[in-house]
Amino acid sequence: MPQHAPYPPKTAGLGGTPTVHTDVPVTVIFLFLFICAAVAHMTIFQLNMRRGHKFIMSGMTFGFCMARITTCIMRIVWATRPRNIHIAIAAQIFVAAGVVLLFVINLIFAQRIIRAAHPNSGWHPVFKHSFTAIYVLIVIALVMVIITNVQNFYTLNANTKRIDRAVILAVGTFYTFISFLPFPLVIGGLVIPRKTRVEKFGSGRFRTKIAVLLTASFLLSLGAAFRVGTNFKTPRPIDNPPTYFNKGCFYFFNLTVEVLVVFLYVVVRVDRRFYVPDGSKGPGDYSGMNSSDEKEGNIVTRINTEEEVFDDAPALGSAEKLNGDQRV
Repeated sequence: MPQHAPYPPKTAGLGGTPTVHTDVPVTVIFLFLFICAAVAHMTIFQLNMRRGHKFIMSGMTFGFCMARITTCIMRIVWATRPRNIHIAIAAQIFVAAGVVLLFVINLIFAQRIIRAAHPNSGWHPVFKHSFTAIYVLIVIALVMVIITNVQNFYTLNANTKRIDRAVILAVGTFYTFISFLPFPLVIGGLVIPRKTRVEKFGSGRFRTKIAVLLTASFLLSLGAAFRVGTNFKTPRPIDNPPTYFNKGCFYFFNLTVEVLVVFLYVVVRVDRRFYVPDGSKGPGDYSGMNSSDEKEGNIVTRINTEEEVFDDAPALGSAEKLNGDQRV
């Protein structure tokens, strides 16, 4: 063992140390897939911006893909230099940190669905500030997990390592909760009786939006739950790793589920389905009922029909904009 920090880990981790013959070919495939996803999301983002159709989540997904591209590159480099602890630290940090962006995107989608189904409750300051608090906690948790992961390589003190492990488990549990949060939010929004009809927003059926969000949330929850569940197990020596820490589990519960989510976003065109008008601040803004044209009497005030809510027809107040701006 080196006489100075950083010190190599003594316990096994998910995926273990990468090797050239096994990990490099697999990682190159994921590298290619994330590059394709990054190009697709940035292309959609840029084309939409030229049409005045601002959908920040496409840019966020591009950022996630770039983080995963870096993750794959670092893992390949680590495979060629397995004794370089600095590279190992960087590779593990990128694996742990990248997925947070997808958690945030799903929360934003869930918030929009709740506001459409229950405008008065969804736009209530308490609901809004609750989401803001969650986003702040996500950032704080990210900083904590980065610090503890790095510190774990720079100390031999048993008590410090115990504290670092407790923090990592707490953050992992919190992230698993965040990844699962869209389920109770959306299902609760559907079960609770509505006082108004659903506000149509974006394009496509409202039920399809729900299906897309819950599918993405299920995939991300699956990965998060596996990671935190295995971390709660008693640590094993690095030369005797448990079966659930094999490379197949690493690539499936990390990169595979994430690739499925980012390509799901492209295929179903979330930039159209989850688009809401810029400057939306309250009930009626999603459907265009509060637009200036309507206030001037150019559009007849009315409640969306069932066809508008559940079929592909856009809401009257936003139909013209959707037809002009959302074709990419």
